[in-house]
Amino acid sequence: MGLFSRKSRSARGSAPQGAGKDAKAETIAHLRSFVDAHTGCEAFIEPPTRVTQTTMVIVADTGEWTRRRVPDEATARKLAQQFSVPAFDVNLSGYPSRMREWNEKQRKNLG
Repeated sequence: MGLFSRKSRSARGSAPQGAGKDAKAETIAHLRSFVDAHTGCEAFIEPPTRVTQTTMVIVADTGEWTRRRVPDEATARKLAQQFSVPAFDVNLSGYPSRMREWNEKQRKNLG
């Protein structure tokens, strides 16, 4: 079974054939591109909630970050391993302070 092989019931009926493969490839390409373009990246795995599925946040040493949905925690850990970045359960570790500092800096630059 490959990465992103699980699909939600709603996605099975509504997505055109091949759309899931395109989304998987785009997600992996985006995350890979982010890791390749930034130093000191770490992955933070966010568990599913009632309204969102599992997500993976990759945070660079500058605090810049990106988030994408993934099928489950195991897939997120496999991706982190493929990208050679450490992975953390955000419920246990929290988010790094550099991420909050980067967010605050971005808010000030917009305002």
